[in-house]
Amino acid sequence: MTDLSKYRNIGIFAHVDAGKTTTTERILKLTGKIHKIGEVHDGASTMDFMDQEAERGITIQSAATTCFWKGCQFNVIDTPGHVDFTIEVYRSLKVLDGGIGVFCGSGGVEPQSETNWRYANDSKVSRIIYVNKLDRIGADFYRVVNQVKNVLGAHPLVMVLPIGTESDFKGVVDLLSMKAYIWDETGQPENFEVTDIPADMVEKAEEYRSAMVESAVEQIDEVMEAYLEGTEPDIDTLKKCIRKGTIDLAFFPTYCGSSFKNKGLQLILDAVVDYLPSPVEVKPLPEVDEEGNETGKFAEPDPNAPFRGLAFKIMDDKFGALTFTRIYSGTIKKGDTVLNSFTGKTERISRMVEMHADDRNEVDSARAGDIIAIVGLKNVQTGHTLCDEKNPATLEPMVFPDPVISIAVAAKDKANAEKLSNAIGKMVQEDPSFRVETDEETNEMILKGMGELHLDIKIDILKRTHKVEVEVGAPQVAYRETITKAVTDTYTHKKQSGGSGQYAKIDYTIEPAEAGTGFVFESAVVGGNVPKEYIPAVEKGFKTSVDKGPLAGYPCLDFKVTLSDGGFHAVDSSAIAFEIAAKAAYRQTMPKAAPQLLEPMMKLDVFSPEEKIGDVIGDLNRRRGMIQGQEPTPGGVRVKAEAPLSAMFGYIGDLRTMTSGRGQFSMEFSHYAPCPKNVADEVIAAAKKREEARRAGK
Repeated sequence: MTDLSKYRNIGIFAHVDAGKTTTTERILKLTGKIHKIGEVHDGASTMDFMDQEAERGITIQSAATTCFWKGCQFNVIDTPGHVDFTIEVYRSLKVLDGGIGVFCGSGGVEPQSETNWRYANDSKVSRIIYVNKLDRIGADFYRVVNQVKNVLGAHPLVMVLPIGTESDFKGVVDLLSMKAYIWDETGQPENFEVTDIPADMVEKAEEYRSAMVESAVEQIDEVMEAYLEGTEPDIDTLKKCIRKGTIDLAFFPTYCGSSFKNKGLQLILDAVVDYLPSPVEVKPLPEVDEEGNETGKFAEPDPNAPFRGLAFKIMDDKFGALTFTRIYSGTIKKGDTVLNSFTGKTERISRMVEMHADDRNEVDSARAGDIIAIVGLKNVQTGHTLCDEKNPATLEPMVFPDPVISIAVAAKDKANAEKLSNAIGKMVQEDPSFRVETDEETNEMILKGMGELHLDIKIDILKRTHKVEVEVGAPQVAYRETITKAVTDTYTHKKQSGGSGQYAKIDYTIEPAEAGTGFVFESAVVGGNVPKEYIPAVEKGFKTSVDKGPLAGYPCLDFKVTLSDGGFHAVDSSAIAFEIAAKAAYRQTMPKAAPQLLEPMMKLDVFSPEEKIGDVIGDLNRRRGMIQGQEPTPGGVRVKAEAPLSAMFGYIGDLRTMTSGRGQFSMEFSHYAPCPKNVADEVIAAAKKREEARRAGK
């Protein structure tokens, strides 16, 4: 398909359990992509193809598929709703042109809907709203519409009204054509009839239609003028106005129905065609330089322009690594060589596939507007730009929040150790919000993630998908050390035991340096008492020692060593002798320089409903948090604060409890700050215990 105006790259996003995956299944059935509908509650839906998804009845990773409706090609991505997998929604929204926000008819605007809505606002994605589950007890379309206004601060443009509610929900009134769509009870989506509006709804329909028309005509001046002069716009003109307003984010066309009962979905598919933008109607993605500054050039959605694509998801499956790529400009063919502008390395495109959940169709070429998966790329990660090697460019990279929780894992035995590092390597490539570090001393792997469920599922995938037996430990904090006093000292290294000896003498000052400088070395030697060729060895001796601080063995930061004088022996001095002298000098002098333990301080952004803000701030104060500001938003209050990482373990659970599940927070490293004495004493005591245990075990 070559006409870009017929493409719709859309995502379906919502709070957990609002019916996104069921909606996607119905869309696939309606568009003829699948012939049998799989149900989420039976663990048989097409898009939830992971074992963990089928078991838990939730979507964990976004799945992609392609289908057709009324001459348009839809590239659809079904995203997760659970807060711990928000990263999947974020990176999907980044490469989509439009979205369907699904809200539960009884649950309304729930916490994750708010987070996803904020992400969509940040990415400037046009959306239509679909209020699902109107057949459920307690469903109320009008209440949800009001919540969209009040909680999300958005303008819902009501396009349909429900006929009946709960078990009596039969269909919808289309305000555009002023006709009623009524489905029978067979549950078949095609079994509906278009009739006149029920008599008891005519007045309400006219009231909502005139509100819809007034909002729509404001988008185009000539239509507005004609309307004010008494000329009612025809349906095509109205659609044009609504399309413009939707693309400009002035409002969000709002529909309703029941995906499970197959009622109301055709109008949503029509709305995707009529109102959501094609790749040529969205603002092209800016190109940036190495520092991330915009260059003034854009990835124009033109198949003949230089190739530009953004890798937005890596997935490992039985056929190898798949790199999901949104193509912004140009064309890519099988056999082409492309440049990864992040690594500076080229990659050959050997196979490309169009995805349908975990099935795939091979394709020979793809062009601007397409979303495809490339098989077997070696060094590409999420957020990397693939481009024409003769015309290199970088697209705006994705920025992922830092993980908020970490746990230690170790392989049960040697056989599992190799399997563990291979599996972890694959999982880190797939999920940029999942990070791994190795503790050099304990040899444990520290896994970092977005929440307890996130890490729980990672451990589950390790055990079941990768068949690795692991032991899981408690979370830990990365402390650091520094000094607070300047000390001038001297050290002589002398070794005489037959043959050639070793001799090195150094006079030096160790003093605190500015925060953030790390380790600084300077030579102030004059007169050649320490020959020039030995000075780098002195620096190396100090530099290799900084990994072990004098208090608890944590790396030492922000201090300066100045070498002022020394002495050497014409025969016995050597570079290695001066290096050994520097290492011993570090051990001798650092404890005299009033060492201090530092703890990582985190920058917090906490979102809370207004009525719970007092509890949230009180709790942050108890965690040694410092509140730096509050900012009211349509849905509540955002609190900016700083708090030590050690006090933030388990915070997400406590925040959700305090805010009845509506609180959200993001946390990133800010700086290191001195530890209070009581905390430092505990950490130092624990480190000494570990060291004693290590020695006893030797």
